[in-house]
Amino acid sequence: MPGKYRVMLIDDEESVRKLMRKSISWESLGMEVAGEAGSGIEAINTIDDIRPDIAFVDISMPFMNGIEFTEVATERYPGLVIIIMTAFDDFEYARKCVSLPVFEYMLKPMVRAEVVKVLERVRAKLDASAPASEDDEDDADIPAEDDLNEKIRKYLDENYTDSKINLTEVAQHFGFSPSYLSRKFKQSTGRNFVEYLTMLRMNRAMELAKENEKMFIAASSVGIPDPNYFGRCFKKFTGKSYSDYAAMHKPGK
Repeated sequence: MPGKYRVMLIDDEESVRKLMRKSISWESLGMEVAGEAGSGIEAINTIDDIRPDIAFVDISMPFMNGIEFTEVATERYPGLVIIIMTAFDDFEYARKCVSLPVFEYMLKPMVRAEVVKVLERVRAKLDASAPASEDDEDDADIPAEDDLNEKIRKYLDENYTDSKINLTEVAQHFGFSPSYLSRKFKQSTGRNFVEYLTMLRMNRAMELAKENEKMFIAASSVGIPDPNYFGRCFKKFTGKSYSDYAAMHKPGK
């Protein structure tokens, strides 16, 4: 059996994520909770770092709901096992989305024994389909690296405001594996892909803060329409909250 399967919990209710972390014996299932996200937007932005095999996705989330996330995720990560979590009122809506390759739909509040049964089925599926190690592209077939990295930077400069952009999307756009593109990009720029994308977004966000733009507008303008996730990114990048940074740069300060 492969190493532990990585699980991502995507739900805008922190209490739900915390309960799932504590109530399931992940270790005994050969799994680990590798990461969480409070919205579909945050999940798209962090999924390349978390690299989950399994994702529990709440259907009802702001800014990008579970169905929208699933549409993006299944196109970019065809091996990802998605389990949709839905409240009773949304259950029929969820079941109508039969065209999406969702492994299971589970009604909230979920029963631990039922979750375990589903996860045992997921583990059997993943064990049976465990792929061989990924063969990176032959360097001989790759165009000049400087040219490639320049094209990638140009693409990011022109598209960083797209909330759905991430490493896998860009890798697919240029026809490479995410691991290859990530490695070559960092060798060239000294930053990993997420750091570079965040830098573009936060540099623009700082400009908007100086213009006294409202935070929710600035967040949407730079491709992170989830204000909670945007706020965490901004503070990590600048060391200050958006409101404090904007207040510091008001005219006359």
